[in-house]
Amino acid sequence: MTALIDTRDHALAAFYGLALGDALGMPTQSLSREQIKQRFDRITTLTAADADQPIAPNMAAGSITDDTEQAVLVAELLIAGGGLIRPSDLAQSLIDWEAVMQAKGSQDLLGPSTKRAIEMILAGHSPEEAGRFGTTNGAAMRITPVGIAANVADEQQFVESVVQACQVTHNTTLGISSAAAVAAVVSAGINGLGLNEALAVGARIAERAERHGHWIAGGKISARIVWAKQLCAKSSNTQLPDLIYDVIGTSVASQESVIAAFALAHQVASGQLSAFDALCMAASLGGDTDTIAAILGAMLGACQGMGVWPADLIEQVQTVNRLELSTLVEHLLSLRAA
Repeated sequence: MTALIDTRDHALAAFYGLALGDALGMPTQSLSREQIKQRFDRITTLTAADADQPIAPNMAAGSITDDTEQAVLVAELLIAGGGLIRPSDLAQSLIDWEAVMQAKGSQDLLGPSTKRAIEMILAGHSPEEAGRFGTTNGAAMRITPVGIAANVADEQQFVESVVQACQVTHNTTLGISSAAAVAAVVSAGINGLGLNEALAVGARIAERAERHGHWIAGGKISARIVWAKQLCAKSSNTQLPDLIYDVIGTSVASQESVIAAFALAHQVASGQLSAFDALCMAASLGGDTDTIAAILGAMLGACQGMGVWPADLIEQVQTVNRLELSTLVEHLLSLRAA
């Protein structure tokens, strides 16, 4: 049964949950589980990056990465397009974004699927063709604004909105279905569904979305979401991180990192973890920690609201990055209402 909730609060919590998870995982991204244990033991709050951090050296505690920045970019394109994203606009925006990052000396650049797609577009290929090899988590990491702007209650239209946002870089069964799963949980949470019910919607929409895009061999996202829930159900909080790292995987592959986020979300739904503790666990896993924590933060925030995030840490993320998401969220919710 759907509860009466403050949709603005839950939409804000999704976007700020994404940013908070991203910032928590910033200092540990691309490090192994063993390296994280040696350097940090585990992440329990916003932490600065070491000088030899491979992607974000010396970044201040609370700094966001490409996950949040590209989600903001998608939000701005959705708003400018009245709910539609032209593939050519997304491609150009991503090119411009990477140029700004390079000018700053950042190593936080476009992921492998997005990079390859944009190179194909610049070489004259169509957006549909450019995204035919995109299987990594780039589409899922930046899809949250679509989950805010589009209502999953209309499943066909919702999946079409996700496909449109994915097509230029991740026009594959894996890329689209993983993004659809994340966006569906966000949208269902904003509609008032509890976390457990929203995660089930995510698995169902992932299955529907698998009919779109170029077929790619690999474990199905929908099936792996269900499997991961069963795999982790009886695991203690002490055992869980190793189980996710060793068996599910934490690489940039969508069928690993997106599933890892769902596995942690299911543990929150079962009452084994609080939302913030789950984000800290995601940031401590090893591998693509910032993206796993960002996706997890978006899903948990959408379902549980701003009250689950420590206000002082949200304020720190806002201050460090000059990040103000309220206006973007208002416009995205206007699109949803329309």
